[in-house]
Amino acid sequence: QVQLVESGGGLVQAGGSLRLACAASGRTFYSMGWFRQAPGKEREFVAAISRSGERTDYADSVKGRFTISRDNAKNTVYLQMNSLKPEDTAVYYCAGKFQIGQVISNSPRWYDDWGQGTQVTVSS
Repeated sequence: QVQLVESGGGLVQAGGSLRLACAASGRTFYSMGWFRQAPGKEREFVAAISRSGERTDYADSVKGRFTISRDNAKNTVYLQMNSLKPEDTAVYYCAGKFQIGQVISNSPRWYDDWGQGTQVTVSS
């Protein structure tokens, strides 16, 4: 059983930065993604990265502000969030799927494993 543990959430002022981390136990061939869910809204895609890191994808709302990366030696994926806006406030979840190739997806239904989530709050 894979465990995904997120960290790095918190409270930040608009324009500030945060870096989220997601540590995966056990998996090495693993595509990963970040999603977020605000109160009363559906879970939405934020970013994804292939197992080697050569492929990435971003939601239009975060392009140019957020960067997804990974350190496979540590089985950890990061989400660097810059120029944060109040509308970025949400619970952020990491997700993963065992994947030999370099496939990634922006659909939450594609992923098999999920973390418990970490709260990000951006004040105006």
